[in-house]
Amino acid sequence: MKPYETWLLKAYSDLKSAKKLMEGENKIPDTAIYHAQQSAEKALKAYLSFKQQPIRKTHDVELLTELCIELNAEFNAILDDAKELTGYDIAFRYPDIILEHDEEDVFDAIKKAEKILTFVQDHTQRELQ
Repeated sequence: MKPYETWLLKAYSDLKSAKKLMEGENKIPDTAIYHAQQSAEKALKAYLSFKQQPIRKTHDVELLTELCIELNAEFNAILDDAKELTGYDIAFRYPDIILEHDEEDVFDAIKKAEKILTFVQDHTQRELQ
């Protein structure tokens, strides 16, 4: 398996985790929104890996998208989604940062992460041809 494929698998796993955490009556929204952010982050790192670019040690989804834009201007289409997901890696993860969230925000984050993952998958497949 190629490195970018491993990144895509991890992105898919995080997305699946986010969705699972929002099922049923015992939802865990703070962890779900974190996994949504992680999915987008790993998907973008997959594209950078696919393009044989160095993978920065950052959780900034907006920055990662901007790096992808430098390689392919079509990534501008997901920049707004990336901006909204940036910061979710810590916003709900640590007790010293208390933010209010509702289920609608979490489901929206999951939707944005899925859009980014699908976008990256589509572009890597198209560029392989």
